[in-house]
Amino acid sequence: MLSEALRQAALAWRADDPDPATAATLDGLLAGAAAGDAAAVAELTDAFSGPLSFGTAGLRGPLGPGPARMNRVVVSRAAAGLARYLLAEGNAGGAVIVGHDARHNSAEFARDTAEILAAAGLRPLLCPGPLPTPVVAFGIRHFGCVAGVVVTASHNPPQDNGYKVYLGDGSQIVPPADARIAAEIAVASLVPVADLPRSADYEVLGDDLVTAYVARAASLVAPGAPRELSWVHTALHGVGTGVVRRVVAAAGFPSPHEVAEQSGPDPDFPTVAFPNPEEPGAIDLALALAREVGADVAVANDPDADRCAVATVVDGAWRMLTGDELGTLLADDALRAGRTGAYACSVVSSTLLASLAAASGQPFVTTLTGFKWIGRVPGLAFGYEEAIGYCTDAAAVPDKDGITTALRVLGLVAALKASGQSLAGRLDEIYRRHGLHLTSQLSFRVADLALIGEAMARVRTLPPATLAGEPVTATDLALGSADLPPTDGMLFNGDSVRVVVRPSGTEPKLKCYLQVRLPAAASQDLGSARARAGELMGRARADMAAALGL
Repeated sequence: MLSEALRQAALAWRADDPDPATAATLDGLLAGAAAGDAAAVAELTDAFSGPLSFGTAGLRGPLGPGPARMNRVVVSRAAAGLARYLLAEGNAGGAVIVGHDARHNSAEFARDTAEILAAAGLRPLLCPGPLPTPVVAFGIRHFGCVAGVVVTASHNPPQDNGYKVYLGDGSQIVPPADARIAAEIAVASLVPVADLPRSADYEVLGDDLVTAYVARAASLVAPGAPRELSWVHTALHGVGTGVVRRVVAAAGFPSPHEVAEQSGPDPDFPTVAFPNPEEPGAIDLALALAREVGADVAVANDPDADRCAVATVVDGAWRMLTGDELGTLLADDALRAGRTGAYACSVVSSTLLASLAAASGQPFVTTLTGFKWIGRVPGLAFGYEEAIGYCTDAAAVPDKDGITTALRVLGLVAALKASGQSLAGRLDEIYRRHGLHLTSQLSFRVADLALIGEAMARVRTLPPATLAGEPVTATDLALGSADLPPTDGMLFNGDSVRVVVRPSGTEPKLKCYLQVRLPAAASQDLGSARARAGELMGRARADMAAALGL
């Protein structure tokens, strides 16, 4: 049964909604609830349970009517709140680049944002069509913007959309900016959406943004570097294909064998169960094409092309490299090339990067999870997180960029091929020098979020004394340290085993990030080392699951 208070809230929302499509959806839900449809009552209850939270990832959620969904009302209020924040910071007249992907309603949300920012006295620069997130992020510094907005849900399911905010340094927002913007959104939400001022006095960008991005990306490849290779690319129905084609052509690499079924934007993502390269089956078509054409490497971007996954032949079979494996290869390549500066990764990523940086005399920084932290490391030369996000050109894009990452991968593969080597062989070289580092994830998806809090309380109160048979020390990351601000997580560290446990920031999951590390001496016989590491990893996973009680 739908309560009268909820029915009245839904009717008030409908009166304020400028979108006929979501208004019609709301009408259908109200009619269903009145007829006793339990599913309609449940959807309305959830959609009006409270406002969609605005945090360091901006907004992200399912499309639909109601304050807990992504729609034109929520986006208009977000744009008005962002405008209030920027003006309070003294940015009147400042440029704000507004981009979007090809998801459902992305173009409309971007246009609403441009109109509201323009009426508030800012200078919106609206991208001319769907573009990769890193291209828009590049535009912040390129055009001297005070902020940037990208309407995207990245690799979320097709029913979702999102709203990502960057500040003028080109990085995603961090505290306290997120809380201050959220407060301004709350103030803007007191005004009916119809009363929010709008203006068509905004600039629609031409091709100069992409042209500048392509030129910058192509400049990352040395003129005399090898470029001969065969490769496969998939955009996973996202917006990366066009820019990838232009970048690789400008850099002098061969055109890829494209997965035709996935090369064009399609907001329904029809060939994948989940449009994330890390998900099982997502890159199966790319792997099949790679085998067919005898490619050296396969590259996959997620739908907004800020992430990059790479697959190659390892031990005679095609498989995707883990995020840590690719991060290790890219960092090693940068260090061999003499790229100086800070090398950084998140606390849940492999510790191997610290060893690589130290061996080359470069500083290493551990950050909290997310590129909002990695991108802000002073003097960043290279940064990555295990969730296939890499920053390879921080001076231009201090954020993860799946396109320049792909370009760096092509350069590395071509150079290795020219000398008779491979990505797998280079990884083995690194392990023999610095020790074998095996990483894995253990995730628990829950229907009741309270279970996550209970599990975290359990490992704080009764932390495991041993994992995989060896003693570990427990560190509560919520207490913070000289190296890291406080965050909800626990670190367990032993001689060979390391585990970080934390709640997911975007999904109803509790995640464990496990690492087994064996010293360089033990890694000379990599076959035996891998067998030993695999055994320890299996035991650590079982021990951690038992400790969490999920």
